[in-house]
Amino acid sequence: MATPLETWVNEAALLTKPDAVVYCDGSEAEYQRMIAEMLRGGDSYALNEKTFPNCYLHRSSPNDVARTEHLTYICSSDKDDAGPTNNWMDPGAAKHKVGALLDGAMRGRTMYVVPYIMGPVNSPISKVGVEATDSPYVVASMHIMSRMGKVAMDRLGTSNDFVPGLHSLGDLDPMRRYILHFPEEKLIWSVGSGYGGNALLGKKCFALRIASVMAREQGWMAEHMLILGLESPDGKVTYMGAAFPSACGKTNLAMMVSALESQGYRVWTVGDDIAWMKIGDDGYLHAINPEAGFFGVAPGTGMRTNPNVMAALHKNTLFTNVAMTPEREPWWEGIGDEPPAGLINWKGEKWDSSKGAAAHPNARYTVPAQQSPSISPKWEGPEGVPISAFIFGGRRARVAPLVYESLDWQNGVFIGAMMASETTAAATGDVGITRRDPMAMLPFCGYNMADYFGHWLEMGKKIPKPPKIFHVNWFRKGADGKFLWPGYGENVRVLKWILERVEGRGAAQETPIGYVPAMNGLTLDGLKISDEALKELLSVNSEDWDAELEDSKQFFAKFGERLPREIREEHEKLARRFERVANAAR
Repeated sequence: MATPLETWVNEAALLTKPDAVVYCDGSEAEYQRMIAEMLRGGDSYALNEKTFPNCYLHRSSPNDVARTEHLTYICSSDKDDAGPTNNWMDPGAAKHKVGALLDGAMRGRTMYVVPYIMGPVNSPISKVGVEATDSPYVVASMHIMSRMGKVAMDRLGTSNDFVPGLHSLGDLDPMRRYILHFPEEKLIWSVGSGYGGNALLGKKCFALRIASVMAREQGWMAEHMLILGLESPDGKVTYMGAAFPSACGKTNLAMMVSALESQGYRVWTVGDDIAWMKIGDDGYLHAINPEAGFFGVAPGTGMRTNPNVMAALHKNTLFTNVAMTPEREPWWEGIGDEPPAGLINWKGEKWDSSKGAAAHPNARYTVPAQQSPSISPKWEGPEGVPISAFIFGGRRARVAPLVYESLDWQNGVFIGAMMASETTAAATGDVGITRRDPMAMLPFCGYNMADYFGHWLEMGKKIPKPPKIFHVNWFRKGADGKFLWPGYGENVRVLKWILERVEGRGAAQETPIGYVPAMNGLTLDGLKISDEALKELLSVNSEDWDAELEDSKQFFAKFGERLPREIREEHEKLARRFERVANAAR
């Protein structure tokens, strides 16, 4: 008798009509077969075997270079369950419309069945997914990004406990491109894109959109968070989860080389993008990184910004849409050296400065996590790591101080819910537009975000030892328009203060928004920063916050009656605290 997996694969094959169906085993030989298939396809290239062994460059179609949020849908039976921040499609209508695009989409191609585990192989927090795809690039990427093949089949057995995902490149026409999530069925369909988050269905589709729904139903958390461990001089490691929108230095923070290493403070990487967390027997939230690799943005990554990932990238890496030097080495803007003569850009053309950026702004590297020198010895521990602090952050030129601590869990959830970031040119072409992105989950929450805030509030009541909640802003600017804080490896100074606050130490002063470091609270020895700059970095300006309160009020109004009462209350309490400060100053 067919297993539930075989039944689903047969149905998917009946719809898409591939020439052959191949179940992937996850072996190195299979990976090399996929690479050979990519090289034959004419859109992938072997890089310099001496300096970048087993590394390859893949060029995607120029119309298929990023996640397509406007074509990403939550197909819940009730539109309100998707909420105002998600695109919604009726499940029946979605299957009819996109089913027509998938009908016969794999003719002349092979369907690869990729069983995979999100998370360490033996972790009780891990889950199994299965992706059926006609893209060798997706199979090769899933080899790096997940534990796939035989290990996943062994874990699944004859069970029906897996998240199915059907993916076809289709004809790569953006007008026939859809990424669909069916939360009630825990099913994913994707057609018309071969790019990263649209096509590697274990990543954002399963690990966040579907997993966030499962987490709410089952009483755990699936979050768009890096996980790091801060080791102190006594050898103790304190683990933190941090959520930032794109272009806010998430991967760089996860793999930071600490500026305080000589004092015994070291950062260990557990994950750079996603955290799955369940309450452990010790009362702490325990987090695993569900991924096995890093899928990072290459431009802007260099020895100054992220030496650990630069060290990791020199073998077994898939590069996507980067430029290539005459020596067949990868190159991108921000790598640290000037573009060499004879550079070939991401489109495969001879590059000169009139052609714009040589690497696509969203060019990527896909690299095994274990290759990073900063990878934590606990990163594959089945029990996960105990989380002591959550850090939210965004890119704000003013408004938010360098770091502040919430007054309590409920206030911390409110801080996460009103999180915002100012756009960079790379994101939209419009610079400095404030975008609300609660918990950095706006594009990734698989259900109504008002209910998501409610789930956070509920979890706070269930976790015996809840993480303390903080907000950081590395991007505050002075009157001259220059950044006040050096960032990168110096950010460990802020993490050290967070660690001290977790341990009941750390000098702080109370402000209307929460606890900010006292002027002597941060370890600043060896850093050239004036008292004026520090004062500005830690200041809370009520005029800036007036605008912030108004803007966030409008955002919360989108959710109507569904918004938890506690969020509204926190908003009112914050306004009253600023009012008291203003009255006292009169």
